[in-house]
Amino acid sequence: MSELLFLESVMHEKIWGGSRLKSEFDYKIPSDKTGEYWAISAHPNGTSQISNGNYKGIKLDTLYKNHRELFGDSTHDTFPLLIKILDANQWLSVQVHPDDTYAIAHDEKFGKTECWYILSAEDNAEIIYGHNANDIEELSQMIEENTWDKLLCRVKVHAGDFFYVPSGTLHAIGPGIMILEIQQSSDTTYRVYDYKRLDTNGNCRALHISQALDVITIGHPNNSVPITQSINDLQHTTLLPSNFFIVYKWKISGKAEFSQFAPYLLVSVIDGYGQIATKDFCYSLSKGQHFIVPNNVETWKIVGEIEMIVCHI
Repeated sequence: MSELLFLESVMHEKIWGGSRLKSEFDYKIPSDKTGEYWAISAHPNGTSQISNGNYKGIKLDTLYKNHRELFGDSTHDTFPLLIKILDANQWLSVQVHPDDTYAIAHDEKFGKTECWYILSAEDNAEIIYGHNANDIEELSQMIEENTWDKLLCRVKVHAGDFFYVPSGTLHAIGPGIMILEIQQSSDTTYRVYDYKRLDTNGNCRALHISQALDVITIGHPNNSVPITQSINDLQHTTLLPSNFFIVYKWKISGKAEFSQFAPYLLVSVIDGYGQIATKDFCYSLSKGQHFIVPNNVETWKIVGEIEMIVCHI
């Protein structure tokens, strides 16, 4: 049967979180410090569950393990991607993630390359995207001397902007920003600076300067350049081709028909409403839904006024 896999997933409270996951997406949140919704995840720190059809109630990691045919017989040992929505009510820590080689050497399954689609941003909202040090020695010295204004590259952002954040990129998300994040399935983060904030126990959160210096890339990050083409009622934008994931934005005003072109697709509805029909089923779509188009769904049609972020390995 050619059924889609809709998901229910996990909220994470964060010191920097807010309440816009409820106000913007009508999600049920545990508190007004909710920072992340792990929308499509098989990571042990927050695993999604199938919410419809023959596999209802099954965790995504279990489904991936036992029904690899739904994922194009993927050769990855574990589900490789993770999709989040983040609500930054305060600055996130200045941080960096390792690549696969470093992560595996330190007992992690994946490094963490990620990308961000800016869902909304308040006036003058900023991210940190890279640094100004010329070499590791200068980087280490500037961190030790706390010359953050000279070290960090700040970039103003707006809704609809997109940023590629490969492993090794020094980065942080600023207040007033909501993003859709597509990443490798990893929760490994090395904090470099955290504004001397205290956690709920009155302690400063741990920093990881030594590990960060091992992995931070020298030189400014190279962002991707989106390419848009219009095909009848579909505006198709390739946001990022990379070795880890390929990311698109689909904006449909009317009707668009598709054939399966990847092992499987991960889809997040970021605005609007509509319907999607496979050979056997028809589903309503609205802002805030997340679903998987498995390998056995060969064709589908979408009708409506709707925007989606779509990715695959």
